[in-house]
Amino acid sequence: MDGSIIGICAFAAVIGLLAIRVPIAFALAAIGTIGTFVIFATRTGAFTPDRAVRPTTSLVFSNSFDLIHSYDLSMIPLFIALGHIAYRADITTRIYDAARVWLARVPGGVAMASVVGCGGFSAITGSSIACASTMGRICSPEMLRMGYDKSLATASVAAGGTLGSLIPPSVLFIIYGIFTETSISSLFLAGILPGILSLLGFLLTIFIWVKRKPSAAPAFTGVITGRDKWLAAVGAWPALALFGLIVGGIYGGFFTATEAAAICVAAAILIGFAQRKLTLTDLWESLRETCIQTSAIFLIAAAAKIFVAFIALTGVAPVIVNGVSDAQLSPVVLLAAIALIYLVLGMFLDPIGIMVLTLPLMVPLVESYGFNLIWFGVVVIKLLEIGLITPPVGLNVFVISNVVGKAVPIDRIFSGITRFLAIDVLVLILIMSFPIISLLIPNSL
Repeated sequence: MDGSIIGICAFAAVIGLLAIRVPIAFALAAIGTIGTFVIFATRTGAFTPDRAVRPTTSLVFSNSFDLIHSYDLSMIPLFIALGHIAYRADITTRIYDAARVWLARVPGGVAMASVVGCGGFSAITGSSIACASTMGRICSPEMLRMGYDKSLATASVAAGGTLGSLIPPSVLFIIYGIFTETSISSLFLAGILPGILSLLGFLLTIFIWVKRKPSAAPAFTGVITGRDKWLAAVGAWPALALFGLIVGGIYGGFFTATEAAAICVAAAILIGFAQRKLTLTDLWESLRETCIQTSAIFLIAAAAKIFVAFIALTGVAPVIVNGVSDAQLSPVVLLAAIALIYLVLGMFLDPIGIMVLTLPLMVPLVESYGFNLIWFGVVVIKLLEIGLITPPVGLNVFVISNVVGKAVPIDRIFSGITRFLAIDVLVLILIMSFPIISLLIPNSL
């Protein structure tokens, strides 16, 4: 049987398994293993299963083993641990507290502070869903209590939570870098300006929303003194220091992304104990949660590596590249088609699943057009970010819905999300049209 046909059938099988809610790791590993076995068994023309057992087991175990022992992969548990420790040490929430004080008199100031807080949380944790879950518990109930419009109080946090995909350190950037063999440090730096651009776009969305409908956000009636602003800004120094260590250390060439993660974990622990915000029980719970999340990500990554090796055996990627080349699609049409594929998949699948499922085909395709893989990584992550708030399965929206419960129907959250989706699409177009937005900082190294 032709390898490309086996590869196409495998993709269809994976999508079918995901449609019936089979976990992504099991779907990828099962189809990758079975597909590899079929290829080796039919290599001589006749079906000889006895000749396929040894090469199949060798390929499956060697690929998964090599991935798990990857040096770059070690930064995932470190950054996840950093997020949990920083939250329990009250480091991440202080950015929200500071932003709330400084933006108190701005229309929709608390909603804006929620977005800024999400950006600050993202700059330490690297996880969009964790950001939405944590900040949702803090911000949304408070805005609802203050009389904010229900759509604004929930949608602003759901959209702000997506910033964890772009603002470094991002777990998605780490996985993309490992599977495409691109510099993770460069990917981190490439995500800074697009992340800031997205954050500013969200703030502008809230400002316009409240200006057009003042009743959506009650006006601030309290008193904020200069001393209050100063104390709030000083209180946020641990989070700023950790972000500065990550970005400044990588940009300055003082240490790698993995070393930055390890240093920041140690720094967060020291700051937490020094300020008496972190206990041994908190530290233990942080490490326990880190192990659970890391195990899930590693299981998906190992299964994806098996599937990627299988796809390489099928030769389906060169077939697709040649087909696109023969069709003579323009770069603009190609990028539009890729964006459409990711946006559609984002309506139904989680970001990691989408990435490991599509990268084996997308990377050879974009390389054949001469696109920069660092820039393309930012485009992919931005598309995955949009998928987190796109109906019908916007994961961040469901996270916020679980936080607020029956107080806000999920359709009210989605109705507010449409405003943020519009600005997300505009930012995506800018990133795709002007690669310098993503490449300016990495190219300055």
